[in-house]
Amino acid sequence: MASFSDLPLKWRTLARVYPWRRIDPVPWTPMRKPLAKCRVALVSSAGFVPPGEPVFDASKLGGDPSFRVIPGDIDVRTLRDAHRSGAFDHTGMVQDPNLAFPLDRLRELAADGRIGEVNGRHLSFMGSLSATGHLVRRSAPDAARLLAADRVDAVLLVPV
Repeated sequence: MASFSDLPLKWRTLARVYPWRRIDPVPWTPMRKPLAKCRVALVSSAGFVPPGEPVFDASKLGGDPSFRVIPGDIDVRTLRDAHRSGAFDHTGMVQDPNLAFPLDRLRELAADGRIGEVNGRHLSFMGSLSATGHLVRRSAPDAARLLAADRVDAVLLVPV
């Protein structure tokens, strides 16, 4: 794993001056039923895009706050890396998308009875947004409504 000092100067500088937001108190919802009975979905900021879907718009100032729906039955090896950030090495997640979108691992957990079932759709956002207003006001609530419509009980958040 890389250390902070391994990053190029421009990324270290950005991290030092970035206006990080503090959320306090942290929103929290306790589990209502055992995980072994829950329908689980993945939400990742890997910027993965399924075949045939448009990539994220790299020209948007502050980043593209939209998301892509990833079908639950997709072969993760067909996902395209559309993450705009050059601040990390993409090689691992390109070679094995499960590192950033662990759908195969989720399927294994369901097969072993550790979770109730895998949801029929999952979501991929673009990480490294510097302007998050639209994400907070529109995209995230839209995503939450989709998952609520699917009756998802738990979401595995996978930040990239």
